[in-house]
Amino acid sequence: AETKTQIAKPDSVQCFGRKKTSVAVAYCKRGKGLIKVNGQPIEYVKPEGLRDKVLEPIFLLGYPRFKGVDIRVRVRGGGYTSQIYAIRQAIAKSLVAFNQKYVDEATKTEIKDILMSYDRTLLVADPRRCEPKKFGGRSARARFQKSYR
Repeated sequence: AETKTQIAKPDSVQCFGRKKTSVAVAYCKRGKGLIKVNGQPIEYVKPEGLRDKVLEPIFLLGYPRFKGVDIRVRVRGGGYTSQIYAIRQAIAKSLVAFNQKYVDEATKTEIKDILMSYDRTLLVADPRRCEPKKFGGRSARARFQKSYR
């Protein structure tokens, strides 16, 4: 008669955001409104010029919607800008997924509509990738100059 102790798993969802070669993974669980990126608060995201881009989901939906959840984001790959876009997508997608799973469908639909009407890339990944270089030129499309003499 073995008794297995049931470990209560916290209400949590994991979502990812992508842009070019950057991948951000957001872990969203019940909490008190913390949002951290690579262990640092979201307010300290560099570069400052793109900080507003990361905070867009919060500006659009209002901070009260983020009050009941903690979001931790890990991001790697790509450059500064693509990481910023990956982070904002991961945050937006994780909040939508959390609301769908643990709150209700109506709230999820409302959040999704607000985000979609502002910017589609907050929820849908951009499929564009860098085109590989070919021979006979210096880049993917440009060819070396042709000389007749």
